[in-house]
Amino acid sequence: MTRPRTLVEKIMARASGGADVRPGDIVTVQVDLAMAHDSSGPRRWRARLEALGARLWDPDKVVIVSDHYVPAVDPASAEILKTTREFARDYGVERFYDMRGICHVVLPEHGHLKPGMFVAGGDSHTTNGGAFGCYAAGFGATDMTAIVATGKTWTVVPETIRVEIAGEFREGVAAKDVMLLLCRELGMGNHFKTIEYGGPAVRAMDMEARMVLSNMAAELGGDTGLIEPDETTLSHIRAHGGEVEDEAIARWRSDAGCGYAKVHAVDASALQPQVAAPHSPANSDAISNASGERIDQAYIGACIGAKLTDLQMAARVLEGRKVARGVRLLVAPASAKVTHAAARDGTLATLTEAGAVILPSGCGACAGLGAGLLAEGEVCISSTNRNFRGRMGHKDAQVWLGSPFTVAASAVTGTITDPREFLGERRRAA
Repeated sequence: MTRPRTLVEKIMARASGGADVRPGDIVTVQVDLAMAHDSSGPRRWRARLEALGARLWDPDKVVIVSDHYVPAVDPASAEILKTTREFARDYGVERFYDMRGICHVVLPEHGHLKPGMFVAGGDSHTTNGGAFGCYAAGFGATDMTAIVATGKTWTVVPETIRVEIAGEFREGVAAKDVMLLLCRELGMGNHFKTIEYGGPAVRAMDMEARMVLSNMAAELGGDTGLIEPDETTLSHIRAHGGEVEDEAIARWRSDAGCGYAKVHAVDASALQPQVAAPHSPANSDAISNASGERIDQAYIGACIGAKLTDLQMAARVLEGRKVARGVRLLVAPASAKVTHAAARDGTLATLTEAGAVILPSGCGACAGLGAGLLAEGEVCISSTNRNFRGRMGHKDAQVWLGSPFTVAASAVTGTITDPREFLGERRRAA
């Protein structure tokens, strides 16, 4: 009789050739998809591959996205992008998305992820893909070079922490608030562990909200952040051109009685908006303990915080209001498709009428590489996932983290503000 297994153990077993695996085992796995961007990919790979006389193991299983240095701001970044484009051409990478958005958003937009896959990515937030029931994790540039040359890598089978989320979100509370809470409660040192999210609140989420949970598994220090697939998952994959079998729902889930390292419960209905103070996502607290902190900039961007639903959250707060005098609200939609959809449904108009400045899609200020960087002493509240010292500009700038609801509300007042104050007003007026 097969012992009960967690979802990640099932994925690792398949990827390593079908043998039973247990937490702590070191296994060699066949990679199903390798992903890199302009910062982590070709500029690191090319010289090494040429020195080895190696080619890509399977160009059709390699995805490259230019998102960190786009659009180029100086000769150095232009050269990096040129190198990326030439590599994609010379090595036959057809799945090259040049300035189409942030890699973690672009992959699901093109149906590249599906349950049970082993995905290796040259970026720590590759965990984002776990929302689709695949093991998706970040690897360093040297490891990624070996992966794209051989299609294989070694890894340690992780333990699983199950996060069970019950209840319904109140107005003005979002998946981002759950993750800021978890950064405080679980800490950021969950190495060699998978974070598996489940429960009624997760099943009720759309895929963009689920991606928030998996994305910030990286902030928890987890290898990846998994969510068992359901009809919502399969519908999203098929709607974006991917192929997936109905049986994936039954196959790729944890067994009853499997051995979790820990089960952590969250009651979404009792949650209030959270913010993380500088300089760590773990410095989070209920917004009631931070309201009134002044800001210079509000930033809605990055792989976690600028998808269409994120922009729509901000628009709900900003509709009919203006950004406070002396405050700048910068919005960098996560992809070209997001920009198009937000333009079509009126979201961008609402944001710009309120005073927002729309920036190009890309990692931009979140990664400290593009427009929107902070000067010494400036304070920003951001919908991004990290607020480490110096990440968004000067080392003596301060970055707070919040949901798109909270960032938008703060932009209106010029201080960190509970978004429920505005959403509640609108509900009463209706």
